[in-house]
Amino acid sequence: MLSKLPANVPSHLSLRLLKIYCNSGDLQRARHLFDQIPHPDLRAWTVLISGHTRHGFPKESIKLYTSLRARQIDPDNLLLLSVAKACASLGDLRNAKELHYEAIRFGFHSDIALGNAMVDMFGKCKYVEGARQVFDDMPAKDVVSWTSLCSCYVNCGLPRQGLVAFREMGLNGVRPNAVTVSSILPACSELKYLNLGREIHGFVVKHAMEENVFVSSALVNIYASCLSIKQAQMVFDMMPQRDVVSWNVLLTAYFLNRDCEKGIALFCRMRREGVKLDGASWNAVIGGCLNNGQTEQALKMLGQMQESGFKPNQITITSLLPACKDLESLRAGKEVHSYIFRNCLMEDLATTTALVSMYAKCGELELSRRVFDMMPRRDTVAWNTMIIANSMHGNGEEALLLFRKMLDSWVKPNSVTFTGVLCGCSHSRLVDEGIMVFDSMRRDHSVEPDADHYSCMVDVLSRAGHLEEAYQFIRRMPMEPTPGAWGALLGACRVHKNVDLAKIAANRLFEIEPDNPGNYVLLSNILVTAKRWEEASETRKLMRDRGVTKTPGCSWIQLRNRVYSFVAGDRSNERSEEIYKFLVEMGERMRLAGYVPNTDFVLQDVDQEEKVGILCNHSEKLAVAFGVLNLNGESTIRVFKNLRICGDCHNAIKFMAKIVGVQIIVRDSLRFHHFKDGDCSCRDFW
Repeated sequence: MLSKLPANVPSHLSLRLLKIYCNSGDLQRARHLFDQIPHPDLRAWTVLISGHTRHGFPKESIKLYTSLRARQIDPDNLLLLSVAKACASLGDLRNAKELHYEAIRFGFHSDIALGNAMVDMFGKCKYVEGARQVFDDMPAKDVVSWTSLCSCYVNCGLPRQGLVAFREMGLNGVRPNAVTVSSILPACSELKYLNLGREIHGFVVKHAMEENVFVSSALVNIYASCLSIKQAQMVFDMMPQRDVVSWNVLLTAYFLNRDCEKGIALFCRMRREGVKLDGASWNAVIGGCLNNGQTEQALKMLGQMQESGFKPNQITITSLLPACKDLESLRAGKEVHSYIFRNCLMEDLATTTALVSMYAKCGELELSRRVFDMMPRRDTVAWNTMIIANSMHGNGEEALLLFRKMLDSWVKPNSVTFTGVLCGCSHSRLVDEGIMVFDSMRRDHSVEPDADHYSCMVDVLSRAGHLEEAYQFIRRMPMEPTPGAWGALLGACRVHKNVDLAKIAANRLFEIEPDNPGNYVLLSNILVTAKRWEEASETRKLMRDRGVTKTPGCSWIQLRNRVYSFVAGDRSNERSEEIYKFLVEMGERMRLAGYVPNTDFVLQDVDQEEKVGILCNHSEKLAVAFGVLNLNGESTIRVFKNLRICGDCHNAIKFMAKIVGVQIIVRDSLRFHHFKDGDCSCRDFW
């Protein structure tokens, strides 16, 4: 409770006390005193409003200013200056515009200090036009004016305009100061203008600005962004003092340069030398390890982060979730989801969108949809993520429905949206719908179709069996057809047994990407199926002559937080004998149910019985068998493969799913296959 203030304090003493309270930060007592003044004058209002702005209460400053104007009291330039700083602190554009109007109305627009503050205010409000107008209307400009304008452009995502203003500043005979330099160097970093950064570095040395920590940190950042790590390290080593931002910049640079070992070593040095780490330091090392494939190290650092008293934030989470999907680690993903829920991070759009993506890529489309449905708001990226998730799982109708709901929600689609929708149409053979969506891109949404969209349309037509139409579509493309377009046609030729078009597509692919083994193998399979042995042999010879080798197939499955990998003929697993015995017994049951091994998928020149044995050894069958032997009451098995699933394995796993009575989800290099009750979600087209 406040002690009672003396009554009838003279006005000059009231003002003096008010200044004392405001300067010391005792704003509650200052307000109490102010309210006892019968008719506070402009000086009293200015002291109170400035005190609230200076001590971090900008909302209250603006409220007080509104109250002042309601009493018909005219402001002066000092008061407007304080309110401008409050608007800048809040990024309050509406009040900023009103304040600018007031400055013009009362004739203070020529005041250089107020003008500088208003340029900065509009910059913080992301209103470039307003900042430029104030700047242009100022009759005189000093280094602060130019610095505020440069900073405005850079902070508003217009680095080139910032550099133009920086050059104009020099042409007008105004010498940049340390604040100017530290404000403009981020523009060089963003644009990767290394030479200009070096020129500014020379200016820094010439005018003895190296000791300014903000300037030196910005120099480290420009060299780091341009991957001139040695120069970044040199500037860093010469800094007389370093703050945590300087350390974090260099730390991030090492990871961006794919030098994970030096990045971790630098982080250990930071801890050794007692640098006061912040959340950005931990996020840099965790994200850096993840981006460099050091997932175990990243998880170790996450544990240390929490032990050090730092809570993972949205940035940590959104870097961790992609690692969960890359590992195909559903268990880890669920643990992260639990952390998000416990720490009330579900409101964050980037975090929940990453969750949607993680579940989809781990094969849990239903969980992905549940998270999506719980999102309080959804932007274009969130809708795109859910549309693409359904497309990769073969739910084209659902992808199309989501697209329509997105439009009904007045969310603007972009190029990625249409790629996702068209992929969904192709996987579900929705030809008419695909054509309608493609035609609507330019006409209704002002999105220019690119090579990926044209490739998707080739896939839409090809999968539905319209091979000649797809071929003519490729020939009419306004840009050079991509491997994706020819690859879609080649894949469809395998399904629809069109050898002539397959040879045209394959020969074009041999020119565009001569080192891709998949194209040779696919054409060879098509020729073998058509009994054109000599041509198939020539294709394999061409592959050998060019030194192209087929990537070994590998499949993996996760059980109880451990990943088990298999290659063809693998006997390294401790339960290998049991796995092969199971496959032999399952083979008998499958044959009784109507399964016939498709030996066309064996390219080796061996007899028929040996071909059947080779098919039995394929990596995806081994992984599925291992999953069945370790069900433990589970109703779903998830297997991942680095290549396309073999045609015979695809057929065999349909029988296995039906016989065992479980759902088997296989993600190959292109998409998810959901096997259940003898059918696959891809409808035998993959």
